[in-house]
Amino acid sequence: MFLRVLKAEMMKMRHSPVWLAFLLIPIIPAFMGTFNYLNNLGILDNQWYSLWTQHTLFACYFFLPVLIGIYCSYLFRLEHMNHNWNAIMTAPVPITQLFLAKLVMGGLMVVLTQIWVGLLFVFSGLLIGISTPIPADLPIWLFFGALGGMAVCALQLCLSLVIRSFAVPVGIALMGGIAGLALLSQGYGLYFPYALITLGMRANDPTAPMLVTGIQFLLASVIFTVGFCLFAIAWLKQRDVITG
Repeated sequence: MFLRVLKAEMMKMRHSPVWLAFLLIPIIPAFMGTFNYLNNLGILDNQWYSLWTQHTLFACYFFLPVLIGIYCSYLFRLEHMNHNWNAIMTAPVPITQLFLAKLVMGGLMVVLTQIWVGLLFVFSGLLIGISTPIPADLPIWLFFGALGGMAVCALQLCLSLVIRSFAVPVGIALMGGIAGLALLSQGYGLYFPYALITLGMRANDPTAPMLVTGIQFLLASVIFTVGFCLFAIAWLKQRDVITG
C-alpha cells in the first residue's frame, strides 16, 4: 500500500512546476556567492573553502529553506483544492502512510537539491579557475545538510498541512532561515530546525569541525523529523480537515 501512495506522490511531482524552482533557485546563491568571492579575493584566500562559505552564506539562510518550503507546499497543494481532502480521508489509505509518502518525496527532493548545489559549487570553482583539489569533505557537508533539510522538510509539511495557503508556509521558511542565522550565532543552532542546514553544511567555516558532534546532529535531526511527523499524523487523525 505504501509503495502505491508513494508512486502517486511521484506522479504528482513528475510534471509539476516545482522542477523549475529546483533548477533555477540554487543557481541564484551560486552566482551571488561566486560574484562575492571574486570581489573579495584579498580576504577570501582559501580558494574552494572560501568559495564554499560564500555559496552557503546565501543558500543556507535564504534560498534552501524557501526551496524546501516550496516543495512541501506543493505536496499538499492538490489536497487543499477542489474538496480533494474528502476523497483522501475516505480512501482506504492509512493516514500514517499518506504523510510518510509526502515526507519521503520531500526528502528525495532535498537530497537531489543538495546534489545540485554541490554540482553548481564545483562548476563555479572550475569556471573561475580554482586549481587546487576539490575538498574531499564536500560529500560530508552535503550529506549533513540533507539531514538538516529533512528536519526542515518535516516541519514545512506540518505547516503546509495546517495552513491552506501555498505562500504563507514558504514565507515562514524564509523567516525561519533568517532566524536560524541569529540563533546559530548565539550557539543555539542545534535546537532550531532551520539552523541545522547551515550547521550541517559547515557554512561558517568548512575548515573547522562541526560545532557539535555528528551524533548530536543526527539525534537532533531525527528528533525533529519524528516529532513533526507525529504531530502531523495526530492532526490528521484527531481533527476534521477543512476542505474546499
